[in-house]
Amino acid sequence: MVLLVTGRCDKKCFYCPLSAEKRGKDVFFANERRASGPKDVVEEAHLMDALGTGITGGDPLLEIDRAIESIRALKNEFGKPHHMHLYTTQTDGRKIKRLARAGLDEIRFHPPLHRWHRLEPSAFADAVKFSKRLGLDVGLELPVIPGRGTDLIAAIRFADVMELDFVNLNELEFSETNWQGLRRLGCEVKDDVSAGVEGSEELALDLLKLDTDVPLHYCSASFKDGIQLRRRIMRRAKNVKKPHEILTQDGTLIKGVIETGEISMTAAWLLMHFDIPSNLIWSDHQKKRLEVAAWVLEEIAKDIDMPAYIVEEYPTADRLEVERTPLKRH
Repeated sequence: MVLLVTGRCDKKCFYCPLSAEKRGKDVFFANERRASGPKDVVEEAHLMDALGTGITGGDPLLEIDRAIESIRALKNEFGKPHHMHLYTTQTDGRKIKRLARAGLDEIRFHPPLHRWHRLEPSAFADAVKFSKRLGLDVGLELPVIPGRGTDLIAAIRFADVMELDFVNLNELEFSETNWQGLRRLGCEVKDDVSAGVEGSEELALDLLKLDTDVPLHYCSASFKDGIQLRRRIMRRAKNVKKPHEILTQDGTLIKGVIETGEISMTAAWLLMHFDIPSNLIWSDHQKKRLEVAAWVLEEIAKDIDMPAYIVEEYPTADRLEVERTPLKRH
């Protein structure tokens, strides 16, 4: 599960890909679901059968109490095997100690770009040493910025000397909030089907060849979207799917939709005139529509004087729509 504790961060990195909905805002999300507290977090974890949680932001240490409440709630619900890691740019030892005591398993430091070339001595070096003494797994999380190979090598050498548990190298990506900053740097997308930055993957693959004892991991944009996101969505889809919905191999849900302001009356009319099993009809009052099994609606659409569609959606809390095909226009 991806737990965004807050969108606030005091570093303002030009390459930050966080969405406009979250960036710089004090919002709380468990996956795509807005959360009001630990109860929502635990419920979302159950809905996707989460085996672990990544706590992110913004910077979670700017809302430390919220992060700690979430860690404790998840550990109490799922026990020690539920692995929890946290990303931060902060170095406050008191906060890190509170996180460790709450049950955090792993911390991933993201030092600011201007420090990569020399991380020892620094507050980051002190925080790394302290985190290791607390028993946390400790690593670095770094975006692979073209033209910054020397700085990245220096950061990896630091991790090697400090005997860190890993260094994660992430392909740099364009997003709605960082594209201007990346363009000012001279970055271009690598192809027509990816948001990855040209040259980022090539540099990452070269870095993986370094002779070092610290484990190096590379995460591409395609792996993040095509594998990690897809697996998370599929896990949730299997738990939230209703009888009238079709689960696709991509983890999306297909259903029939009738747009109507009279949901209850329309449902009663359908049940009476077409002998549809009640479990193949679902009332969505929030979206002011009636959902019907797609294979049923395709047969009866010609006899309905209302807008009817086949809709494909993600199984996420926001039910993001992927595609809509009209069966009957009003």
